[in-house]
Amino acid sequence: MDEPTPDADRGTDADEEIDDAAAETDADDAEAETDADWMEPADRRLLEFMQAEDAFEPTQFDEEGICPARYGSYRCRELTKYGLLKQHIPGVYEVTDAGERYLAGDLDPSDLEPDE
Repeated sequence: MDEPTPDADRGTDADEEIDDAAAETDADDAEAETDADWMEPADRRLLEFMQAEDAFEPTQFDEEGICPARYGSYRCRELTKYGLLKQHIPGVYEVTDAGERYLAGDLDPSDLEPDE
């Protein structure tokens, strides 16, 4: 029959997989706190890893044991909305100046608004 389109993967099953990955990551970080309501416990580790790598692909999160790649991709998109990451091309990000300031403790992410 018809082959699925690239966006077809973003349906309910994909959302459930991301939710499952988030629950798995949240369970690992159950005692970790976040610096803003919109953040997830893994976000600081993701940003720290990306800072060390300059530009990266979310698949590296999985390889480093930080979180599943699919969940890492989702969090990168969220961190980009809030200006902590910049996406150069699909799947390749780098930490912004705001992200650097956050990691240095000079920026409160709860003050950030998402770009919609």
